[in-house]
Amino acid sequence: MGLLDFFHLRENPFLITIDSRFFYNAQQHAEALVRLKHAVENMKGLGVVVGDVGAGKTTLATQLLEELDTEAYEAALLIVIYTEVTSEWMLRKIALQLGVPTPGETKTELLTQLANRLEELSESGKKAVVLIDEAQMLRSRELMEDFRGLLNIEVNGRKAVTFVLFGLPELDAVLALDRPLFQRVAIRYQLTELDVVGTEAYVAYRLGIAGGQEGTFASDTFPVIWRYSKGTPRLINTLCDNALLEAYLRKQERIEEALIHEVARDLRLDT
Repeated sequence: MGLLDFFHLRENPFLITIDSRFFYNAQQHAEALVRLKHAVENMKGLGVVVGDVGAGKTTLATQLLEELDTEAYEAALLIVIYTEVTSEWMLRKIALQLGVPTPGETKTELLTQLANRLEELSESGKKAVVLIDEAQMLRSRELMEDFRGLLNIEVNGRKAVTFVLFGLPELDAVLALDRPLFQRVAIRYQLTELDVVGTEAYVAYRLGIAGGQEGTFASDTFPVIWRYSKGTPRLINTLCDNALLEAYLRKQERIEEALIHEVARDLRLDT
């Protein structure tokens, strides 16, 4: 009997991969979504979401993308994976995602193509939205100036594109590389850690989606899970996933507080 059968699960509830079915709509995430949707619906220009590592920024960005009606929006999600991003690379990626068939090679060509494409989208009744995750890695004044230049494009008195940037708290310093851009932030939201009650609800929700049973984690485990994870969703997943595995190996159908302490020590979360 495998782990899933042992705990009567259909699937693993604590994988750290992005899956919208497991999106836990905590109060702050629900509020962030409402604010961000307001920003894109009204073409506010620039929205910013910041939070520490593992706070759920990528999950939130993915959820926002999924909830944007494809008939009303031309939306794209870009994830920055390294710091040496050039202006031309970023503009080319944005152009491709927004439907420019053959992006040019030079910055001038790319900006012209993007301006034309944004005008086409606006005239067709669609709103262009570009979501950028890990945006704190774009540590370039030139890139910030490019974003400001694109935000200057208007069609019929309305912004032609809305950017929503997701990143670590140092994203504020990156935006400040171009003060006029920093002053254009229309909406800023900061994700914080879950509290003990939120941690318990998060674990219960993910277990429920995966077909798990109530009581798999003893009630006194949740303050401990919260303490070691500091209420960070990614760490909650890691801690609970390892706890399930250890309990399965020991053939314990119920996870108790002592096992959480042990797993946390093994993961070096007690330091």
